[in-house]
Amino acid sequence: MHDIVIRGGEVVDGTGAGPRRADVAIDGDRITAVGDVPDAGRRELDATGRLVTPGFVDIHTHLDAQLFWDPVASPSCFHGVTTIVLGNCGVTFAPVQPGKERYLAEMMESVEDISADAVMDGIAWGWETYGDYLDALRGLALGVNVGGLVGHCALRYYVMGERGLAEEPATDADIAAMAALVREAMDRGALGFSSSRSFMHTVPDGRPVPGTYAQPAELAAIAHALADCGRGVIEVVPRIGERDGPDRQNSISELAWMEEVSRSSGRPLTFAMMQSDRRPDLWSWVMGEVGEARGRGADLRPQTTARGSGILYGLAGHSPYDALPAWVELMAKPWAKRVEALADADLRARLVHEADQPADLSGPLAPKDPAKLYLLPPGIARYDVSEANSLAAEAARRGTTAAGAFFDFLAETDGRGLLYYPVLNQDLGAVAQMLVNPDVIVGVADAGAHVALTMDAGQSSFLLSHWVRDQGLLDIGTAVRKLTQEPAEFFGLVDRGVVAPGAHADLNVIDLEGLQLHTPEIVDDFPLGSSRFLQRADGYDYTLVNGQVLVDHDELTAARPGTVVSPA
Repeated sequence: MHDIVIRGGEVVDGTGAGPRRADVAIDGDRITAVGDVPDAGRRELDATGRLVTPGFVDIHTHLDAQLFWDPVASPSCFHGVTTIVLGNCGVTFAPVQPGKERYLAEMMESVEDISADAVMDGIAWGWETYGDYLDALRGLALGVNVGGLVGHCALRYYVMGERGLAEEPATDADIAAMAALVREAMDRGALGFSSSRSFMHTVPDGRPVPGTYAQPAELAAIAHALADCGRGVIEVVPRIGERDGPDRQNSISELAWMEEVSRSSGRPLTFAMMQSDRRPDLWSWVMGEVGEARGRGADLRPQTTARGSGILYGLAGHSPYDALPAWVELMAKPWAKRVEALADADLRARLVHEADQPADLSGPLAPKDPAKLYLLPPGIARYDVSEANSLAAEAARRGTTAAGAFFDFLAETDGRGLLYYPVLNQDLGAVAQMLVNPDVIVGVADAGAHVALTMDAGQSSFLLSHWVRDQGLLDIGTAVRKLTQEPAEFFGLVDRGVVAPGAHADLNVIDLEGLQLHTPEIVDDFPLGSSRFLQRADGYDYTLVNGQVLVDHDELTAARPGTVVSPA
């Protein structure tokens, strides 16, 4: 008798193959048979008419702190994710000098918009090296599997202190100390190393984060520390497109050092790359350059999202008019009072009048154009970015201004309606081209980051429902491989990401026809009552982690079977 048998499902095994009817037997934390399983299971899961897939691997999260108070890693766990990668973008909570913990928490808040006060209240700390941090994770009752990258920001600040933020190069001694700390992290189970080069990532006083000005020699030395270990991935937020002239000199330089570091170290390197309306052709140029670099022996993998990365505006979190006094007054009220205020005609007139005045909105994320803001009503989140679903179109239909339409939309949805404002990957045609490019890896879902401003962590559900079921861009075998075996192999996670005898029993049973995302909702469940967006989904009959059911018909069970994973 087996511990669990999943009966009669359409197995999509993660290798890229299409579905085939099979049973899946599980004993302990491993799959023991795939095919016709005659023996019974102590528990039998009916998968008739369902897909049976490997659990999804989310390679770009910022759940480094959240796991200490939310070890199930929500909302990722509600979207079939069974393994997450922490430590992206160079910002991590180790290594850390005793007494400098708050500095790292404030840097995380500045870069990833996670409350430093919540982090300080929610973490007991007590570690120094990254290996110590991984040991602290091992002490948690985790819902999902967790792996981590050691971050350049923390690494450089630990070794160099304030010098780590300056433009002058690290000394040979600095570089040797950082390389030694990376080896310590790898020896104790880290998945690799991450760094941020973007001038948009700053510490609270506005200076670029430690590592921004690191010279190629420093980055190469750290990469060679990974090479010495024979494993490990490099993850980068590059400054591609930043401070570029018409000849793209900065972008060329960024791609050049990444290619050289990957080729000389033999280590794979992934970097965030998304389409932007401000630089509409840059992504396509980068894809061409990457293809040539790969032909020269560099293992470069651009990483992109399955839809537009977007800001959410509403009555909770942030509104498009946060800088205006009347809106500040409204948003400062408790939630119930905000909803009550939506019935006040005089307040509506004041809010709309104020928002209709000319404003000096600046910066790439400023919501200047109502034609680029899209309605996201309560219920099923369709992420409709058609012109007809824009706030501008809604205003025209109602015969009012954009602010008037926004207020009325809030009133009609009892304050639960949202506006979706894609700021990257706005062009779904470009997204489609990247998703079918074999060099591109799916990532940048950013679970755990910008928690009261964005919610892109459900991209696995969007990829399957939109690009496979609704649009037919990808066949189910290819899509599942991109969510499972491909990222697992990239990070060296042996026996994960496939449905095969001997593999870890990380599995999903999915109702593809019924798969749908819910519109995100604000909850106040972070330490100190801090708010965040949470997004659920329908269609996950079961999600199993290491042979135990974590999610049963879209609801969490009491099982906490996750573990810290390391590369082979």
